[in-house]
Amino acid sequence: MIQFLLNQELRSEHALDPNLTVLEYLREHLGKPGTKEGCASGDCGACTVVVAELHHDDSDHAQLRYRSLNSCLTFVASLHGKQLISVEDLKHQGQLHSVQQAMVECHGSQCGFCTPGFVMSLFALQKNDDTADPHKAHEALAGNLCRCTGYRPILTAAKQACCNPAPDQFDRGEAATIARLKAIAPTETGELNSGDKRCLVPLTVADLADLYGSHPEARLLAGGTDLALEVTQLHRSLPVMIYVGNIAELKRIEHFDDRLEIGAAVPLSDCYDVLKAQYPDFGELLQRFASLQIRNQGTLGGNIGNASPIGDSPPLLIALGAQLLLRKGDTTRLLALEDYFIDYRVTARQDSEFIEKIIVPRASDQQTFRAYKVSKRLDDDISAVCAAFNLRLDNGVILDARIAFGGMAAIPKRASTCEQVLKGATWNLATVERACQALAQDFTPLSDFRASKEYRLLSAQNLLRKYFIELQTPHIETRVTAYV
Repeated sequence: MIQFLLNQELRSEHALDPNLTVLEYLREHLGKPGTKEGCASGDCGACTVVVAELHHDDSDHAQLRYRSLNSCLTFVASLHGKQLISVEDLKHQGQLHSVQQAMVECHGSQCGFCTPGFVMSLFALQKNDDTADPHKAHEALAGNLCRCTGYRPILTAAKQACCNPAPDQFDRGEAATIARLKAIAPTETGELNSGDKRCLVPLTVADLADLYGSHPEARLLAGGTDLALEVTQLHRSLPVMIYVGNIAELKRIEHFDDRLEIGAAVPLSDCYDVLKAQYPDFGELLQRFASLQIRNQGTLGGNIGNASPIGDSPPLLIALGAQLLLRKGDTTRLLALEDYFIDYRVTARQDSEFIEKIIVPRASDQQTFRAYKVSKRLDDDISAVCAAFNLRLDNGVILDARIAFGGMAAIPKRASTCEQVLKGATWNLATVERACQALAQDFTPLSDFRASKEYRLLSAQNLLRKYFIELQTPHIETRVTAYV
């Protein structure tokens, strides 16, 4: 059984189809049609809902953390122990919520189909920021599409809604909600079981290892932003899933003198601050990774584990020399991330083995790390080419070079020939041009609808030239801003 709050109503579910999305659950099981299906792929934001969960600060004080999510990509099992808020829950005692009122007064709705999603994104923004910061408003709404081109009044509504908002029913009832969430906090493995399909929800890494050992055919579910597409787009059935999002050990970020250890189930939005502090370009790329709804769900471990050749984080992590802590049963092993990828969607992971942590070295003074993403849209788009450069320089001599690309091969991989040209050479334009030519030996990219093979190779070479120019003139602000 799983338990969660639907606004303030306690829901206990056991026999639901684990492949059921929150969007379908709201519309088809609960008769709440305010949440819309626009794309069923997490692109349009019409299905946006907000999930609140307990979050403990450094003094172990429990607070509610509100996050916008795409309900079309969220399986119901992931609600275990949380509070689900949909657009129907905002109106209170006959009065519109201040976010809804702002949309009315600022004329932020035209055809209205996208409006519930915008309202829920604004609701989450209001809960997390009361400064009416335009950048944060743009970030919060980047995952919501309005086909009537009504963005200006919607942004005006965001400013009004977030400028010193009065307490709402959620603020006034926060203590009671925290108490109710504590009361239903999971204490043992939960399960949804429809007879032919099941989803298990363990609470510890040890339990996960045991369950995965018993069910090696299971699909691991973290954020689900990739896995759910198999159900919503490919119409496949997932007979057995294991949801890892309730495992506290997998959601920790630990700081050491020489490294960061990031749990595999840490959402990308939680990785932002720590990675940006060490590597500003990594932080900038995470902001371009996808919409905030997707970053609130998608995890760093999932972006690695799905082994996509166009995943944005692997090239950066490879260039930084990151490692994976893999676990199978009681046995763990360390593996360099670059050795994890074998072939297209094929990895070195063994049956019943899973990623427990991603280990990222801390930045050093000798490092010159930069990352670039080339895509058709600046925000919320998949890379045509993703590049990461990490050189160690001493008095103009290249002591070491780690260069990695995504989108250039069947796997994210290092440019080993290019690196050999650079190592030990003087860091100048002639060396860079030789290294650019070597990239043609490292990669034979494919042509597809995102880019031709010629464009990809030329882009990779030009990004290396761009990296050189930036290091010569570091005041130029061109990092992570390349797009077609």
